[in-house]
Amino acid sequence: MPQSYHHLMRSGFVLAGGRSSRMGRDKALLPVGDRTLIEQVAARVRAAAGEVTLIGPPERYASLGYPVVPDRVENCGPIGGLYTALSITSADWNLIVACDMPSLTVELLRDLLAAAEASGADALVPMIDSGTDSGFEPLCAVYHRRCLAAAERAILHKIFKMHDFVSSLRFRTWALSDPSPLENINTPEEWSAR
Repeated sequence: MPQSYHHLMRSGFVLAGGRSSRMGRDKALLPVGDRTLIEQVAARVRAAAGEVTLIGPPERYASLGYPVVPDRVENCGPIGGLYTALSITSADWNLIVACDMPSLTVELLRDLLAAAEASGADALVPMIDSGTDSGFEPLCAVYHRRCLAAAERAILHKIFKMHDFVSSLRFRTWALSDPSPLENINTPEEWSAR
């Protein structure tokens, strides 16, 4: 597939607009080897999607070398980041990933994108099948740009929970037997236990 066509089909975004209140500091900037957590996630998203943009405060992340776009609508959580991403994308399929998933792999993200493109749905969301911890992960998912209007409606109606938003879409789930790549880091204890 020619690279230019690939870029029209896919794009990647890392959401980093949260307050990190349980962590006590900006979890996106936690050190991972010689870089930060958000840099690690962004590099993997870019490798899978062909490009990546950070959605969050430019004053905090502009020095990392990635394009950064602030939330167009503030204080509505991840749905605001998703809305921002879908409002600026020129790609059909958009990989949306939270900045706090240190175990994500490029292979998983590539597979997720390929499955989304073949799904015929508006969104493809990983479904964790692990007995008691079953549920879908809307912050490591692929959304078609036609979801923009639905995201705008959700914000207008103050539907800020991502699960509620995804449930309003024509979405499909993508079975994932091993949930560990989707584990996110929210507290200092979770970070130190890695």
